[in-house]
Amino acid sequence: MKKAKTLGELKRQNYRARSVKDELRANLIEKLRGGGRIFPGIVGYDETVVPQIVNAILARHNLILLGLRGQAKSRIIRQLTNLLDEEIPAVEGSEVNDDPFKPISAYGRQLVEEQGDETPIAWVGRDARFVEKLATPDVTIADIIGDVDPIKAAKGGHLLSDELTIHYGLLPRANRGIFAINELPDLAGKIQVGLFNIMQEGDVQIKGYPVRLALDVMLVFSANPEDYTARGKIITPLKDRIGAEVTTHYPAEIGLGVEITRQEAWVEREGVEGRLRVPEFIGEIVEQIAFEARDDQRIDKRSGVSQRLPITVMESLVSNAERRALSTGEYEIVPRISDIYAAVPSMTGKMELEYEGEQVGAAKIAKDLIKRAAGEIFEGYFVGIDFSAAVRWFDAGNTLRLADTAPAEECVRLLEAVPDMVELVSIPFEFTRADDAQLVAACEFALEGLYAQNKISRNEEGGYTAATKAKKDRRGMIYDDLTETGRYS
Repeated sequence: MKKAKTLGELKRQNYRARSVKDELRANLIEKLRGGGRIFPGIVGYDETVVPQIVNAILARHNLILLGLRGQAKSRIIRQLTNLLDEEIPAVEGSEVNDDPFKPISAYGRQLVEEQGDETPIAWVGRDARFVEKLATPDVTIADIIGDVDPIKAAKGGHLLSDELTIHYGLLPRANRGIFAINELPDLAGKIQVGLFNIMQEGDVQIKGYPVRLALDVMLVFSANPEDYTARGKIITPLKDRIGAEVTTHYPAEIGLGVEITRQEAWVEREGVEGRLRVPEFIGEIVEQIAFEARDDQRIDKRSGVSQRLPITVMESLVSNAERRALSTGEYEIVPRISDIYAAVPSMTGKMELEYEGEQVGAAKIAKDLIKRAAGEIFEGYFVGIDFSAAVRWFDAGNTLRLADTAPAEECVRLLEAVPDMVELVSIPFEFTRADDAQLVAACEFALEGLYAQNKISRNEEGGYTAATKAKKDRRGMIYDDLTETGRYS
């Protein structure tokens, strides 16, 4: 159908306007009937978060997503635009996407009154109907609702009290669309009152002048539970008007986390196509690090450990493996355990530490998390496999250091000196004996697993040695790797 250019053409096409919540509801129903994914790329929420959001939209509710950082709240909110119509007609030149049949602004009403069926129509795309604002303490009523514009008054010859002098804020500009506020508790109380007044009464005062704005808008908020006590709160009247509170969460299973990280991490880079092979156990260890961190008493649980941690770790370890390949001239890029240790700087900034954690230090905790994560995954791959000959070799005083810059061929020669190591690590994996890069990665994984079980030690330089007498603090945390530096002797 040809797009109408005037109000008269729109009428002849029998166009029927509908509220944005009815529009979202109708398009959601079509998606549900078609069986497609409501939120593409959102993993792990199919049985929890997504059904709650669907129910809220079907009920035509405003909603808030409540959860810790890195739980895809903003991504979900932005994907709500996919439930809007591709385009809708609006009065041309309107700042608030005026419905041609029922304009709410003085400009729209005046234009329709003057030109009638000749009122020009503009078509507004779905992306232009989404307005997002990060709440900060310095946000003002003028930012959200609007303010009087003296320049408009002077140019148009209007009184300051005339509605035509208003410069509309973000909320009115989201009329007939979605208005999202991230980190709602950070918004000053008086601004929240303004939002509540719009939701409840449809009117607002700008510089003391009462303005009636019957906005048609879907309101979506996000918040971190920590914000309620640390920085601010949501005022009760506003919270009471939010129809649905949907709680997000971190992945419940390692597999889901691995899938998210694989989807989000930037590893398909120019120059590595066909060369990069990330062993499955590396991805599992990276994800297990986040799981271990979320359970660690030294890390602040109120702040959470973002899903961005395993994503950035994966990107960093691939970069370290890429650097090694570039320096050694190797074709294949296969990450190892040593590459995860090289990614420690990608972890330390993602953890908010408790007092005890501050005493130990973020870098030490990150290394401890790698050790524990490797130990968990090791048990799943090497159950029933006896590495006692290798342990005895280390107990005899032998040491082994696989530098993260060493080529695979050199590392294989060093590993062949360890009894049974090369033969045993080949059991759980499907690679040939000649696949040096994969073999080194698997052997280093096995060594890290033995270290996690305290059967051997790992020093600060990354070398594996005989197990030392583990020294523990009052919480029972193992510090055997630090005994090499003398700090705990």
